Amino acid sequence: MRERDIVGREGRFIAEGKVVLNVLLANPAFALESLLVLENRLAGLTGQIKLCPADVPVYCVARDVMDTIAGFPMHRGILAVGRRNDRRSSEELILAMPDKALAVVLCGISNHDNMGSIFRNAAAFEADAVLIDETSCDPLYRKAIRVSVGAALKVPFAREGSIEVIVTRLQSAGFEIFALTPSGMTSIHDAKPARRTALLLGTEGEGLPKSLLENLQTFKIPMSANFDSLNVATASGIALSRFSRFSGF
Repeated sequence: MRERDIVGREGRFIAEGKVVLNVLLANPAFALESLLVLENRLAGLTGQIKLCPADVPVYCVARDVMDTIAGFPMHRGILAVGRRNDRRSSEELILAMPDKALAVVLCGISNHDNMGSIFRNAAAFEADAVLIDETSCDPLYRKAIRVSVGAALKVPFAREGSIEVIVTRLQSAGFEIFALTPSGMTSIHDAKPARRTALLLGTEGEGLPKSLLENLQTFKIPMSANFDSLNVATASGIALSRFSRFSGF
């Protein structure tokens, strides 16, 4: 069974490893449908298996069987099929956020490593939600979930619609949009977080659409003039640290 044959089907996804499994089992927004475990990993999963609903099948197999099913060597020895139950829209997530909120908004993020890292940063700095446009990749792709260390199963998110619609909805809900770009007009260190702040990040290379940058406040992370830009995941970590409640604002 290839991952591409299951991802996106009725909210299903593949979760890999014990850490991610723990997050999956702890979040009622997701359900575990089945578990595939290497023989030598079964004893270490006693606690997790006890948390599984009684009707969830647990398959215990030898390494050659798991590698054949996955299509490549599975070093972590734990694979789960999960299902997303909570599939709120971006509009619903915005309405559900508290009066004082921090949101991450993603436009055109196509690299699963970057997507996973951004979710990890969002969880670490307690962002209230991640809003993703339709041109970005799926944060429930196995690699994105693994890189996020399970944060993609923890931070509420919606992936739908155009970036323009998402920005308009946020503005209507009283969010101040901070668009991050290397050509930003203001240093991120000079920006003061609003009560409701949304950090807007674009894909590497092309960055955010020009039409957005012309109509939003733009901010940059000061860095060497002899280098082009930061990785978008790294930039998200710096920006979240600056605007999170941990910054002292």
